[in-house]
Amino acid sequence: MQIDIKTLDNGSAGSVELADEIFGTAPRADIMARVVHWQQARRRAGTHKVKGMAEVSGTTKKPYRQKGTGNARQGSLRSPQYRTGGVVHGPVVRDHGYDLPKKVRRLGLISALSQKQADGKLIVIDRAAGVEKTKELATKLRALGWTSALFIDADVDAGFLRASRNLIGVDVLPTIGANVLDILRHDILVVTSAGVEGLTARLADKGATVTESAA
Repeated sequence: MQIDIKTLDNGSAGSVELADEIFGTAPRADIMARVVHWQQARRRAGTHKVKGMAEVSGTTKKPYRQKGTGNARQGSLRSPQYRTGGVVHGPVVRDHGYDLPKKVRRLGLISALSQKQADGKLIVIDRAAGVEKTKELATKLRALGWTSALFIDADVDAGFLRASRNLIGVDVLPTIGANVLDILRHDILVVTSAGVEGLTARLADKGATVTESAA
């Protein structure tokens, strides 16, 4: 399919051919949901932790004799029924991530790109460079009406990246870092001409590895 190429000044810079098998497929909401869940699971720190009975501080001496006191038998002050005792089956440090087939991750990314194209929210620009100041970039985006935008480029320009860092709702990623979660949580997907080539090369081979960022 043919799509017009714009500039950050809302000008025209020709057109580009988008591969139908990457940008024009029927979006799969179920696949995108699976990939987003997988990404969010990988991002979880998993650092929650409570102390068990063997980890809390305290004496190991039996509180009182087994029989003859009229009280229930007790073996340790570290038991969970005591206020200072350990927690039973509490959370421990662990990794929440799990494996997801590469084909599912690839299909999820293709579905996200196709969804943006179907919604008319995929914009191709000639380049994401030449802007060094945050105020200048904010002015250009305001003129375009973009309040939530994700820029994808094959080689991210350092100056453009610095200019975008303080803008709420604006993020910049290289093609290798393009992922379903970031694409879906931004209203507009802005891809440079080089970014289109990079995404096409990344997703063209069905057997290729598709790496989803979890940062």
